[in-house]
Amino acid sequence: MNTSKPRIIMISSSPRSYGSSNQLLVVAAKGVIDGGGIPEFINLNEKNIKPCAGCVSDGNEYCRFPCIISDDDFNNVASKLLEADGLIISTPVYWYAPSGVLKNFIDRLTSMEHMIFHKGRSLLEGKVAGFIATGLDSGVMMAISYLAITLNSMGVHIVPWSMAYSHEEDITKDVQAVRDAYNVGLIVAKTAKALKNAEYIGYDPTVDVKELAGLVKDFVQTLERERDKRLQWLRKASSCLSCE
Repeated sequence: MNTSKPRIIMISSSPRSYGSSNQLLVVAAKGVIDGGGIPEFINLNEKNIKPCAGCVSDGNEYCRFPCIISDDDFNNVASKLLEADGLIISTPVYWYAPSGVLKNFIDRLTSMEHMIFHKGRSLLEGKVAGFIATGLDSGVMMAISYLAITLNSMGVHIVPWSMAYSHEEDITKDVQAVRDAYNVGLIVAKTAKALKNAEYIGYDPTVDVKELAGLVKDFVQTLERERDKRLQWLRKASSCLSCE
């Protein structure tokens, strides 16, 4: 049994080191520690993360990890994710969305996700994630929803109560946000620790799609009579309405 402490990468994407999203990230780190994990902070604004070059659109063979854009800091940061058990992302909200540097980073993570076509699995599969978003205006849930959907599409576990958000500049005034942020860290760490001992369950890219398509066709054929009855009913109902 693997009893080592889970490593959780705490990703900051705010250019304001003292800002509200980073304030909550510090609280989440305390939750990680209390949950038996080890937090490691990374500030994306201190890194050079270039935009994605869209290699995947030119062919599966070009999109892989390490990313072919090798003259910036992405591969180094992503390697830390590769070695970690989970991540917590904090971001300010800029026009209802995550910060630009975070969006660039998320786009570049495609190189890790796309390894499913090279090694049979996403390199992010099985990791655990939580999210923090802050902004004085609306948009925090839009930003968190984007991050959760995207990371889940890359194979990351999105745990219950995995989000914290606030509209306050001074986080100490938002009791609920502080409580939520702590629990994001606590639950991500505890879940990551539990999954260390779990059997790997992943997406299967080798499934026989033709066989599945045949299954659908067989299903439809067995219900053709039901479909015909429904169409007859629709035609009759439609004609009755047109006669009124």
